[in-house]
Amino acid sequence: MLKDIIEVKPLNDYQLYLKFEDDRDGIIDLKEIIEFVGIFEPLKELAFFKTVKINPDWGTIYWENGADLDPDVLYSIITDQSLNSLETNNLQWKPLITYTNHKN
Repeated sequence: MLKDIIEVKPLNDYQLYLKFEDDRDGIIDLKEIIEFVGIFEPLKELAFFKTVKINPDWGTIYWENGADLDPDVLYSIITDQSLNSLETNNLQWKPLITYTNHKN
């Protein structure tokens, strides 16, 4: 994990204020980055959305229904850095799956 989230404050209209362990902070608009389906569907209800918490073991935010978000992705959005430019444990991010167009 790159940077742990140390503070979260739910704001209006599905926005969250996030602060990371390196003191970088900002507001993220979740309706712009997730679809409220599947495990995220309960977050449509604003009262439930505002129950967001920090899991100190994971260093990220979560909700009681098990929904959570990758802190590295959130950090990249807040800092306007691509995931490829961020390093974790001195390793560059690499895709798990690559696509090759094979013509038969």
